Amino acid sequence: MASVASIYARAFADVVLDQHLDAGRAIGGLRRISGLLAESTELRRVWENPAVPAEQRRVWENPAVPAEQKRRLLDAIVQREGIEKPVRNLVAVLIDHHRIPFLERIVVQLEKELDARMGLAEAHITSARELGDAEKRGLEAQIEKVTGKKVRARFGLDASLLGGAVVRVGSTIYDGSVKGQLEKIKEAISS
Repeated sequence: MASVASIYARAFADVVLDQHLDAGRAIGGLRRISGLLAESTELRRVWENPAVPAEQRRVWENPAVPAEQKRRLLDAIVQREGIEKPVRNLVAVLIDHHRIPFLERIVVQLEKELDARMGLAEAHITSARELGDAEKRGLEAQIEKVTGKKVRARFGLDASLLGGAVVRVGSTIYDGSVKGQLEKIKEAISS
């Protein structure tokens, strides 16, 4: 059975591709809204507050926030942030169906879904020093050749590598670091 996050992510991936939306911009809009939710307890409280009729509410519960008010708040955020209407509509559906707590997981799942559909691979490249633009492009080209996919690279630093780089694509790790080579030599000598 598919998870809530994957169901919404697949459905929104269909929208992104069918309407030829800029996937990066759509994900960016969802990330901004998710970030606002993470920063603001009040916003979370409003959007996660189920619309319980007054006669069914217990004395200690917060009064229900009408759905229309929740959507007006969303619309104000969307306008301020310059977020596209399909992104707004997805968030409105999540609010209406009490799924807003799943937003961050939906965004992560959406990125994976879109990457898979567009033939993209995400590569995490860690190097001992800051790489220049030409070096980054060269590494990306080599990874694309090895994986056969277009690569979206994220770069990081780790001085303990001593030199070279470690590349992770999915669960595959390519270790071209000096530290990794020294570990291999050590294993060879001890065996």
